[in-house]
Amino acid sequence: MKKIFVFIVVVFAFFVKMSAQEISPHTIGIRIGDSDGFNTEITYQRKLGYTNRLEADLGFNSSTYYNAWKLTGLYQWVWNIDKGFNWYVGAGAGIGSWHTKNNYKTDNNAMFVNATGDIGIEYNFEIPLLISLDFRPEIGLVNNFGNNDLGLDIALGLRYQF
Repeated sequence: MKKIFVFIVVVFAFFVKMSAQEISPHTIGIRIGDSDGFNTEITYQRKLGYTNRLEADLGFNSSTYYNAWKLTGLYQWVWNIDKGFNWYVGAGAGIGSWHTKNNYKTDNNAMFVNATGDIGIEYNFEIPLLISLDFRPEIGLVNNFGNNDLGLDIALGLRYQF
Protein backbone atom coordinates (compact mmCIF):
# COMPACT_ATOMS: atom_id res chain seq x y z
CA MET A 1 0.00 0.00 0.00
CA LYS A 2 2.87 2.38 0.83
CA LYS A 3 4.45 1.75 -2.61
CA ILE A 4 1.18 2.58 -4.37
CA PHE A 5 0.86 5.83 -2.41
CA VAL A 6 4.45 6.85 -3.26
CA PHE A 7 3.85 5.96 -6.92
CA ILE A 8 0.67 8.11 -7.04
CA VAL A 9 2.47 11.06 -5.43
CA VAL A 10 5.36 10.80 -7.92
CA VAL A 11 3.00 10.56 -10.93
CA PHE A 12 0.94 13.51 -9.66
CA ALA A 13 4.08 15.62 -9.14
CA PHE A 14 5.27 14.73 -12.65
CA PHE A 15 2.01 15.87 -14.25
CA VAL A 16 1.88 19.07 -12.18
CA LYS A 17 5.43 19.87 -13.29
CA MET A 18 4.61 19.11 -16.94
CA SER A 19 1.43 21.19 -17.05
CA ALA A 20 2.91 24.18 -15.25
CA GLN A 21 4.51 27.06 -17.10
CA GLU A 22 6.83 29.88 -16.26
CA ILE A 23 5.30 33.31 -15.71
CA SER A 24 7.52 36.29 -16.49
CA PRO A 25 8.65 38.08 -13.30
CA HIS A 26 7.53 41.49 -14.66
CA THR A 27 5.67 42.81 -17.69
CA ILE A 28 4.80 46.35 -18.68
CA GLY A 29 2.83 47.57 -21.67
CA ILE A 30 -0.52 48.77 -22.92
CA ARG A 31 -4.02 47.33 -22.95
CA ILE A 32 -6.24 48.59 -25.77
CA GLY A 33 -9.98 48.00 -25.51
CA ASP A 34 -13.29 49.68 -24.97
CA SER A 35 -15.29 49.95 -21.77
CA ASP A 36 -17.04 53.14 -20.82
CA GLY A 37 -14.40 55.14 -22.67
CA PHE A 38 -11.21 53.68 -21.18
CA ASN A 39 -9.76 52.71 -24.53
CA THR A 40 -6.08 52.59 -23.54
CA GLU A 41 -4.49 51.63 -20.25
CA ILE A 42 -0.90 51.38 -19.03
CA THR A 43 -0.54 47.89 -17.57
CA TYR A 44 1.95 46.19 -15.24
CA GLN A 45 2.07 42.53 -14.14
CA ARG A 46 4.18 41.06 -11.32
CA LYS A 47 4.74 37.36 -10.73
CA LEU A 48 3.73 36.21 -7.23
CA GLY A 49 4.13 32.46 -7.52
CA TYR A 50 4.52 29.68 -10.03
CA THR A 51 0.98 30.09 -11.42
CA ASN A 52 -0.29 33.44 -10.12
CA ARG A 53 0.41 37.16 -10.51
CA LEU A 54 -0.86 40.65 -9.80
CA GLU A 55 -1.90 43.07 -12.52
CA ALA A 56 -2.33 46.85 -12.17
CA ASP A 57 -3.81 49.01 -14.95
CA LEU A 58 -4.05 52.80 -15.12
CA GLY A 59 -6.37 54.28 -17.74
CA PHE A 60 -7.09 57.89 -18.71
CA ASN A 61 -9.76 59.35 -20.94
CA SER A 62 -10.49 62.81 -22.23
CA SER A 63 -13.48 63.11 -24.53
CA THR A 64 -15.89 65.81 -25.61
CA TYR A 65 -18.14 65.08 -22.63
CA TYR A 66 -15.88 64.07 -19.74
CA ASN A 67 -12.38 63.53 -18.33
CA ALA A 68 -11.77 60.36 -16.34
CA TRP A 69 -9.10 58.09 -14.86
CA LYS A 70 -9.29 54.57 -13.45
CA LEU A 71 -6.88 52.34 -11.51
CA THR A 72 -7.63 48.60 -11.59
CA GLY A 73 -5.92 45.88 -9.57
CA LEU A 74 -6.35 42.15 -10.29
CA TYR A 75 -5.12 38.87 -8.81
CA GLN A 76 -4.75 36.30 -11.62
CA TRP A 77 -4.28 32.53 -11.90
CA VAL A 78 -2.48 31.33 -15.05
CA TRP A 79 -2.63 27.87 -16.71
CA ASN A 80 -0.61 26.58 -19.64
CA ILE A 81 -2.46 25.33 -22.72
CA ASP A 82 0.50 24.53 -24.95
CA LYS A 83 4.09 25.80 -24.82
CA GLY A 84 3.83 29.63 -24.76
CA PHE A 85 0.03 29.70 -25.00
CA ASN A 86 -1.75 30.28 -21.64
CA TRP A 87 -5.19 31.12 -20.29
CA TYR A 88 -5.95 33.01 -17.10
CA VAL A 89 -8.73 34.18 -14.79
CA GLY A 90 -8.67 36.88 -12.18
CA ALA A 91 -10.64 39.01 -9.76
CA GLY A 92 -10.08 42.44 -8.32
CA ALA A 93 -11.37 45.98 -8.02
CA GLY A 94 -11.11 49.38 -9.65
CA ILE A 95 -11.29 52.94 -8.42
CA GLY A 96 -11.49 56.11 -10.44
CA SER A 97 -12.91 59.56 -10.95
CA TRP A 98 -14.73 61.43 -13.68
CA HIS A 99 -15.64 65.02 -14.40
CA THR A 100 -18.24 65.93 -17.01
CA LYS A 101 -17.61 68.83 -19.38
CA ASN A 102 -19.81 71.31 -21.24
CA ASN A 103 -22.81 70.62 -18.96
CA TYR A 104 -23.13 67.11 -20.37
CA LYS A 105 -25.67 65.36 -18.09
CA THR A 106 -25.17 68.33 -15.77
CA ASP A 107 -21.75 69.30 -14.51
CA ASN A 108 -20.70 66.43 -12.25
CA ASN A 109 -17.61 65.17 -10.43
CA ALA A 110 -17.55 61.78 -8.76
CA MET A 111 -15.34 58.96 -7.55
CA PHE A 112 -16.36 55.41 -8.41
CA VAL A 113 -15.52 51.88 -7.23
CA ASN A 114 -15.96 48.71 -9.31
CA ALA A 115 -15.70 44.98 -8.64
CA THR A 116 -13.80 43.47 -11.57
CA GLY A 117 -13.38 40.00 -13.10
CA ASP A 118 -11.01 38.91 -15.84
CA ILE A 119 -10.66 35.95 -18.20
CA GLY A 120 -8.31 35.75 -21.16
CA ILE A 121 -5.73 34.03 -23.30
CA GLU A 122 -2.12 35.04 -23.93
CA TYR A 123 0.84 34.04 -26.02
CA ASN A 124 4.36 34.29 -24.64
CA PHE A 125 6.77 34.77 -27.56
CA GLU A 126 10.40 33.63 -27.41
CA ILE A 127 11.35 37.30 -27.67
CA PRO A 128 10.33 39.36 -24.59
CA LEU A 129 6.81 40.06 -25.91
CA LEU A 130 3.51 38.92 -24.41
CA ILE A 131 0.26 39.42 -26.33
CA SER A 132 -3.13 38.86 -24.70
CA LEU A 133 -6.84 39.07 -25.40
CA ASP A 134 -9.16 39.31 -22.42
CA PHE A 135 -12.74 39.91 -21.34
CA ARG A 136 -13.23 42.04 -18.22
CA PRO A 137 -16.71 42.52 -16.73
CA GLU A 138 -16.98 45.33 -14.16
CA ILE A 139 -19.85 45.90 -11.73
CA GLY A 140 -20.31 49.41 -10.34
CA LEU A 141 -20.39 49.34 -6.55
CA VAL A 142 -20.21 53.07 -5.75
CA ASN A 143 -21.06 55.90 -8.20
CA ASN A 144 -20.63 53.74 -11.28
CA PHE A 145 -18.96 55.35 -14.28
CA GLY A 146 -21.06 55.27 -17.44
CA ASN A 147 -24.73 54.69 -18.06
CA ASN A 148 -25.29 51.46 -16.13
CA ASP A 149 -23.94 49.30 -13.30
CA LEU A 150 -22.31 46.74 -15.64
CA GLY A 151 -19.33 47.43 -17.89
CA LEU A 152 -18.13 44.80 -20.38
CA ASP A 153 -14.62 45.23 -21.73
CA ILE A 154 -12.75 43.27 -24.40
CA ALA A 155 -9.14 44.32 -24.88
CA LEU A 156 -5.86 43.46 -26.57
CA GLY A 157 -2.71 43.69 -24.44
CA LEU A 158 0.89 44.12 -25.63
CA ARG A 159 3.51 43.79 -22.90
CA TYR A 160 7.29 43.78 -22.66
CA GLN A 161 8.64 41.02 -20.36
CA PHE A 162 11.60 41.51 -18.07
